[in-house]
Amino acid sequence: MQTSTGIRTPKRAALASWLGSAVEYYDFFVYGTAAALIFPKIFFSSADPQAAAMASFATFGVAYITRPLGAVVLGHIGDKFGRKKVLTFTLLLMGFSTFLIGCLPTYDHVGVLAPILLVIARLLQGISAAGEQAGANSMTLEHAPEHRRAFFTSFTLSGTQTGLILATLVFIPISRLSEEDLLAWGWRIPFFLSVVVVFVGFWVRRTLAETPVFVEEAKKGEVEGVPLITLFSNYWMDVVRIVFAALISVVSTIFSVFTLSYAVNTMHIDRSLMLTVLVLANVAALVAIPLWAMLADRIGRKPVFILGALGCAVLIWPYIWAISQGNLTLIFVLGILLSGIVYSASNGVWPALYGEMFDTRVRLSGMAIGTQIGFALGGFAPTISAALLGTGPTGWMPVAAFTSITAVIAAISAATTSETFKTPMAQLGRQKNQGLPAPAGKQSI
Repeated sequence: MQTSTGIRTPKRAALASWLGSAVEYYDFFVYGTAAALIFPKIFFSSADPQAAAMASFATFGVAYITRPLGAVVLGHIGDKFGRKKVLTFTLLLMGFSTFLIGCLPTYDHVGVLAPILLVIARLLQGISAAGEQAGANSMTLEHAPEHRRAFFTSFTLSGTQTGLILATLVFIPISRLSEEDLLAWGWRIPFFLSVVVVFVGFWVRRTLAETPVFVEEAKKGEVEGVPLITLFSNYWMDVVRIVFAALISVVSTIFSVFTLSYAVNTMHIDRSLMLTVLVLANVAALVAIPLWAMLADRIGRKPVFILGALGCAVLIWPYIWAISQGNLTLIFVLGILLSGIVYSASNGVWPALYGEMFDTRVRLSGMAIGTQIGFALGGFAPTISAALLGTGPTGWMPVAAFTSITAVIAAISAATTSETFKTPMAQLGRQKNQGLPAPAGKQSI
């Protein structure tokens, strides 16, 4: 591995992206699980449980407010100075902010200051997450063999699923504590454990080489001084397409946060059972994601993404219905089918689909900004769904309709993109860059 000569190290890049994403999203999803099951009871007033639940979901969503801002800043740094610097920073920031949450006082101790501090820590998590996936995807895509780019970039999303599995597994034994112990100290353990996983991720990433194409552009003096100018001059339509395609993330947050809360708090289904559904669905995703990505390397990114999005638009209805009926068998079967298999089609190929819209000079910025704006709605989807949830046996239907609409929009947006699975790396995005003035000045890595 020689950074100066730009030798590709696809397996090491995939491992670093997988592990780093697992660490980042362990931290991120630990918060989501706590927001559904615990935070309404310890960070907000107990006078109105429904209002407390909505406020807790809102704190989950506030991370998505800073994600577009973080995408702009970290995208600029990654496209100007290299992917590796962004990946190191995001990992350390996520670890710090997650550990900080575990140290916070609760509402009973400091009143309204407790949710304020919680929001601040969550905003820091959002900044970190903004650069993580786009940075990891760019790193892996640019190290990958030409004919296997979807497969190698899918490891970033496999890492995300691994993070969710770890976060959920940690909560399963903790959820068996007595209510008193869980709310007093048990909930803090998953947040403190982030120190361990962050250390492992940092150790792997610190020796990873910069990507060959970035090294080559730096040598030629083709690294943009202000990547955002190039991005919005030549690629603004692609950024818009990604924004709408990224609405597929609504399915993920509805499944992992809203339906968890709805099942446990409204339908009174055992929380350990629902956490087990999340784990099994994500174990299935670990198998499905690379398989869908391999298919995308053979037939294209668009058909696989669209199939996944439209499948989710359909399956969300029977899944929430099964929860409303308390049908445990169907909850397990449909949960694994929806999130573990069908959603994985879109989730596994979007890193290649989005990343291949851009050339090296603006790839990290384009992916980061487009996805983080789209993910913002996904982040607030549990809050929106809590407001949409009605009463009675059909009260869940507005939530299912909302989820279906966003999934269909994502499919339509993906359908408007160009198919790039046969386009060589050196030519990706170049047709949109014709006539652009040569970048001023050579940037060093």
